[in-house]
Amino acid sequence: MLEVKDLHVFYGAIHALHDISFNVKQGEIVTLIGANGAGKTSILHSISRLIPTKSGTIGFDGKDITKIEAHKLVPLGLAQVPEGRRIFGQMTVLENLEMGAHTRNNKSELGTDLEMVFDHFPRLKERVKQIAGTLSGGEQQMLATARALMSHPTLLMMDEPSMGLSPILVDEIFSIITKINKEGTTILLVEQNAQMALSIANRAYVLETGHIVKEGNARDLLNDESVKAAYLGT
Repeated sequence: MLEVKDLHVFYGAIHALHDISFNVKQGEIVTLIGANGAGKTSILHSISRLIPTKSGTIGFDGKDITKIEAHKLVPLGLAQVPEGRRIFGQMTVLENLEMGAHTRNNKSELGTDLEMVFDHFPRLKERVKQIAGTLSGGEQQMLATARALMSHPTLLMMDEPSMGLSPILVDEIFSIITKINKEGTTILLVEQNAQMALSIANRAYVLETGHIVKEGNARDLLNDESVKAAYLGT
């Protein structure tokens, strides 16, 4: 579904991503793990066309999207839940969700889509008329995820969904991610909580200073001594 080949990204003179190559198959959860500054978010932003690439190719669902403008990706089935949620804080929960469906051609399905996301996130249904900026951190993360789902993505990219959340809410968010995946949405997950990410993923790639240094089955990496020492605190 997604194939990134030989990707290089620069921020000015800084070579941020070096020869990045990886793939995500339909139906998988694939996670990118690594320390702060390793390049995880830069990879997502490159795929989403939020930052330019120096060289390399990005293929999605059989199409070369390397040079496609960012706003044209959502209708193709690619959506991102950004780091920090980036909800529309002055708008209601409902208005945020309606914005997620902005690119959908069939507006008659809006009610069905809302019921779908409320099934995943019942708390949002309780707060549908509430101003989004007054939600708790966990509820804002739920809203950001639900807003992305309103576009009917085939591939959902999630950037640090557990950031700033309590352990109980982290468990809830990851349970929802697993459910979304089982219902047919492929997931590319960037996450600093390596333990949680590896526990739900099929495969994983480990990044250090803009390089992929290790890849493999997520369960194998969960038990890899070097990964445990560097990222799992064991």
